[in-house]
Amino acid sequence: MKPDMQETVNHHLTISGLHVHYQTGNETVHAVNGIDLVLKRGETLGIVGETGAGKTTLALSILKLLPKVTGKIKKGSIVFDGEDLVPAHEAKMRLVRGARIGMIFQDPMSSLNPVMMVYEQIAEVIRLHSKMDAKQIEDRVTKLLDMVGIDQKRKYDYPHQFSGGMKQRVVIAMALACEPAMLIADEPTTALDVTIQAQILNIINDLKQKLNTTLILITHDLGIVVEMCDNVAIMYGGEFVEYGSVYDIYNESIPHHPYTEGLFGSVPDLTRKADRLKPIDGLMPDPTNLPPGCSFQPRCPRALSECTAGSVPSYKKNNHIIKCHIFRQWAGKE
Repeated sequence: MKPDMQETVNHHLTISGLHVHYQTGNETVHAVNGIDLVLKRGETLGIVGETGAGKTTLALSILKLLPKVTGKIKKGSIVFDGEDLVPAHEAKMRLVRGARIGMIFQDPMSSLNPVMMVYEQIAEVIRLHSKMDAKQIEDRVTKLLDMVGIDQKRKYDYPHQFSGGMKQRVVIAMALACEPAMLIADEPTTALDVTIQAQILNIINDLKQKLNTTLILITHDLGIVVEMCDNVAIMYGGEFVEYGSVYDIYNESIPHHPYTEGLFGSVPDLTRKADRLKPIDGLMPDPTNLPPGCSFQPRCPRALSECTAGSVPSYKKNNHIIKCHIFRQWAGKE
């Protein structure tokens, strides 16, 4: 599936034909299977899908943080600011991570060093990527903590002295320490209560607006996406099965991929009377043994005979793209 790949000066990130595998013993996990993506500077993209869809693997691939022994980019390119990161050596990637691309990891509990003070962890990022002296670093850390709503008196505390929401604020401060041009947020509100979730998302959104940061927001929460994002990619089985603007994806009068329909059908709607939710039948496919043809066809209520073999075409109307055989007529192909 290829969003508009026409080169422009505004393109910040261009991913083409990305395939990522994990090799474990005699098994090969097909985690990402042909992702194409164009992200413009300052844009916010939401990537939505069930656990196991390949969302985190895609994020780790951009920063080349895949497990060294098992994870490998098999083919494809990841062009950031005109430079392909796939062949880049580790020394080069160290200059990119933190300074040009920041990442908020899924679990703040495991993202922080338990034996280092919060001040030192944030200062380390600045020290690695700038030539600031000790006083400038201290001022920068204080400013960052203030930006994310943490009292500067707590900068010499250790992670265990913070709540989950406060730890996540520290992780955000670390990710933004060098004002990166792009920020990847991998389920930044997981395991946080609803009020703290709203605070964290407001912080990310405010900082994005101030710094004109390009944002990739990975989540399974469709409510967060409609509030935060410009465009949405629906991910299943390591592929984007649908891609479009928030309006395209959330407009009920527009046709959608059966998987997208299933996701929305499993979300409570206070405006409708229903006895029970409609979960998607079946389970995510085994990435070591993906079904032939469309990965979603074993669970799809609208599957056709051609869905069980061969590659699945993508159909496009304006900037709305759906990867599914049943949309030939919708795209004017028949």
